[in-house]
Amino acid sequence: MADNRLKTVLITGASSGIGAAYAQRFARRGHDLVLVARNRERMEAAAARLRSGAGVAVDVLPADLTAPAELAVVEARLRDDRRIGVLVSNAGAALKSGFAAADLDELERLIRLNVIAVTRLAGAVAPRFVAEGRGAIVNISSVVALAPEIMPGVYAATKSYVLTLSQSLQAELGPQGVYVQAVLPAATRTEIFERSGLSTDAIPVMMDVGELVDAALVGFDREEAVTIPPLPELGQWENFAAARKAMLPNFRQEHAAARYRA
Repeated sequence: MADNRLKTVLITGASSGIGAAYAQRFARRGHDLVLVARNRERMEAAAARLRSGAGVAVDVLPADLTAPAELAVVEARLRDDRRIGVLVSNAGAALKSGFAAADLDELERLIRLNVIAVTRLAGAVAPRFVAEGRGAIVNISSVVALAPEIMPGVYAATKSYVLTLSQSLQAELGPQGVYVQAVLPAATRTEIFERSGLSTDAIPVMMDVGELVDAALVGFDREEAVTIPPLPELGQWENFAAARKAMLPNFRQEHAAARYRA
């Protein structure tokens, strides 16, 4: 990966939780920042602390990423601001209900935030990164991308999309100098539970958000394509990935497998 140490970092969902922790960590590293979230007042307060504490430049860009016009403003910033060398797509939400009691409007809003915004932001910045031969895209997925039975409804599906998109982008853009990382947190102490109306009673343990982001940045520095901070053994992920790749040659067949033929 090209050296992005002096490049500006744009972080979505930057007013709290994982996004705020990323902002603090990148500021400590000397990066200037562009903070994106809906809550201007909260971001302005955070920006003031980061400017005084770390001596970096911090721009605040209020936006609701589910609103096409506001998302377009962030896309334009990524396309046009050549100082930005790292995109952290962190903004996301969850829902407490599954499909048996689905509010379709809420489902669509979730998909707009967790899927469409992540896709469009990556698509806005990728051509410039490729032209420059450097840049990094960090997409926050979730361990439920690998375990959809843990959480009902569409949330796991959106995070599975983020993981697959990140892997696809890394395969396409990696050889052209662009680093793409998917981060898969487990349950982490953030406001997503309160905002989504989800209960934490059934969750025995939760990771501290600072520890999560510190671990994710270790993976970033190592240029990992997939970082799973709670996973104790790297070999488990490597075995999973190897099993998937072992199937690939069998997907290109003229006929259905014998087990499906009478």
